[in-house]
This record gives sequence, C-alpha cells and structure tokens, in this order.
Amino acid sequence: MPTDILILTNAPGEVTTWVKPVVKALRDRTAPGDIRISVMLSPCPHASGGEAESLRSYPEVDRVQEPAHFFRFLLTGKTAASWDWHRRGAVVFLGGDQFYAVVAAKRLGYRCVVYAEWEARWASQVDRFGVMQASVIDGLKPQYRHKATVVGDLMADVQFSEQTAKIQAQLALMPETELLGMLPGSKGMKAKAGVPLVLAIADYLYPLRSQLRFVVPVAPTLDIATLVSYADPAQNSMTALMQSPPAKLVQPDAGLPYLQTPAGAKVYLWTAFPALDLLAQCRLCLTTVGANTAQLGALGIPMIVLLPTQQLDAMRSWDGLPGLLAQLPVIGTPISKLTNRVMLHFIQQQGRRFAWPNIWAEREVVPELLGHLTAESIGQHVIDLLEQPQTLSNMRDQLRRLRGPSGAATRMAEIILDAVDYPYRDIAQHYGSPVSVPPNSHS
Repeated sequence: MPTDILILTNAPGEVTTWVKPVVKALRDRTAPGDIRISVMLSPCPHASGGEAESLRSYPEVDRVQEPAHFFRFLLTGKTAASWDWHRRGAVVFLGGDQFYAVVAAKRLGYRCVVYAEWEARWASQVDRFGVMQASVIDGLKPQYRHKATVVGDLMADVQFSEQTAKIQAQLALMPETELLGMLPGSKGMKAKAGVPLVLAIADYLYPLRSQLRFVVPVAPTLDIATLVSYADPAQNSMTALMQSPPAKLVQPDAGLPYLQTPAGAKVYLWTAFPALDLLAQCRLCLTTVGANTAQLGALGIPMIVLLPTQQLDAMRSWDGLPGLLAQLPVIGTPISKLTNRVMLHFIQQQGRRFAWPNIWAEREVVPELLGHLTAESIGQHVIDLLEQPQTLSNMRDQLRRLRGPSGAATRMAEIILDAVDYPYRDIAQHYGSPVSVPPNSHS
C-alpha cells in the first residue's frame, strides 16, 4: 500500500541537520515508489527564507509547501497546491512546535512520530518518539515511556564536504592556516557585546599568530549592516566596555566582506546559513552561551564559551522587582549592577554550568570563561589551546562521545516506518541492513 510521510519542520538548521539525513535514510530503506515524502514549513522567526528552495533540491523529497500556507492547512486541511493523500501515512515532527504534528496527524488520520531533542510533549497524542538521549524519556510519565526510543543526535549524521573547496578558497586557507570561528550572538544585548569583544580578540591575536584566520558565521536574524553597527562606537556604547578597536567594513569585488582592525586582522563575514561546513573547518570556536554551544558540541567542534561580566552590567533583564527597579532613571544603573553581581556571585558559588556540553556531561568538557574578560585574557587562552593539539583532540573526542553513536537518522527512519507498519526489514537485503530498533526500547 502506498504511504505518505508528511514532515513538519521550520528553520534552516533543522532543514539541513534533521530533515536531510532522515529523508535519505527513509529512501534507503524503502522500495522505489512505496512512500511519498512531503515537507511543510511552519513560520519561524529564525528562518532565512530559503528553506523551501533547499528542500526542493533534495531528490528524496516529493512535495514542499511554503510557511505562508501552514496555518491554513492546520485549520482547514487544505494545501496551497491541493495535495491528495494516501490512506496510510505518518506525520513526523522535525522542527517547529510538537503540537503542530499532533494536530496535522489528527486531521489526516495518520500516525504521529516526534523527534524530541530535549523534551517530549503531548505524549498521550503521539504514537512514537525518537529521542536524542535517555534523559528525555525520564521526563515522560511512566505510562508513556514505552513510546520512546533513544535514537541519538541527528546532527551527528550531517555530512561535510559540499562547500569545503569554496570555504578554503574564500578564506585563503592553506595547510598551516588556523581558522578561528567567532559566534558573538545573533541579536539583542549578546550581539552588542559580542561583536566588539570578538573584534578586540582578533586585533590582539593577529600580530601574535599571523596564521590565524577569523570568521563570523552571520546568523539569518542578523544582517551585515546591523552587525557592522555593533562595531561602531557612535552606535554601540558596548564597544568602550569591551575595549574594542575601531574596525572598518571592506567589501571586495570578489570574496567575502570583512571587518578590518588596526592591527591588520580581517574578520570575515560568512552569510551562508546554516554554516555547518564552515564550522567543521574551524580548529576552535569562541562563542557566547546559548544554542550555539549545543550545535558546536553536536558537531564535535572545540570551543571556548564566553560570559563577560561587562555584558551583565549592561543588562537590565531580570524578572520581577529587580527588573522593574533596574529600568528606573538614575538609580536603575546601580541597581542593575548590584543585582547582576549578586547573581554572578551566586552562580559562581553554585558552580553552575552554561555550555550545553558541560551540562550534558555534568563536568567541564569545554572551558567557560566567566568574569571581567579582556581580549588579552581570552587571546592567551586561545593561544594556549592552539599550541596544545592533543588537548583540542581530546576535547573533540569527548564532544563526540557526548552526542552518542552515529546512525540516528537510520534509527529515526525505522521508527517512522514501524509506525506505519511498513515492511522495510523484508527489503533490507536490497537496500542495506538497518539497525534493529525494538518497538518499546528504553535504552
């Protein structure tokens, strides 16, 4: 019986790192013509606008619907192109809101399968979960845990090679070159503090280690004009706090635009997103706290995580009464500084971890630098690591072990096919041997 697989996703990261390996694994484990793969995009503030085009380039995908038509489908069941549907099928969540998958599955009368990275929701309505790690299953009520199987991290199955030659050419990467990735934050106060800080670090490092190349993967939520404004003292007061040098934007006729510092450092701006192939070329990355640490950890890329207290002093974002008081004129600034220093002291006393790999491991796998950070202190830490290749190698190995074994896409594909009772094991001898997944695995 022909089967429909409807995948719901939303952002460029999920399209590249979740959808791509899963649809390939589905095709590898089914006979030609047995399944039809459709992908619907839901609206997302982090979308680049090119997700539908990327999906249409995947040979495994049969149909794609743009995000503008998503809620019409949820409310009425109608698609922009009046898609027909087979009687048997599954709705698969690979990004967005898990609730959307529940609604879509009910509307189509299909099984509901969810890939849960951190939390499995709507367990009473979902038929199967593929989860990144066992702790996600532990968060489920006992009566629903039989629905979940640990598949691992889908990002671990990402293949790097498509842009390698392009990256090497645009950044003039030679065998002795050391590429330092800089992830200063994508919006708000993080980027206002992060951009001046990474420029100061590049300006400090370049005269000491001329083989370094610096690159900022520009997030889709941050255009180059806005990023450049964060480097301008006239537009961003954080440049003084971070002791950032003046930097000018250079846009050559060929090659990448870059910010050049007085010491001659060129901080290249990479706008292609997601920048997974670029990050894979980096010997080391400097990053703010947040989702970047999870992505880098999943990719096995060594990193230093930065949390400068200069940034905390400039923030007035606490909840409740402290946050309200921090917004008051005159007294708001000292109250903000006092609140942040009290919270910082508490954080240090508790030994709290901020980087996701360290949270997963419950120990320090990657260094977290917390305090009044300067370009010199961070720069010396960078040099120390670059001069200890074995330390970087050990960090990379530990990150890879944390993300679990490869093959998550294969296991996820088999859960989907199990959910619709597709006899993929009967044809496995023709299309490669899949990894066996017990129906009620909790391991």
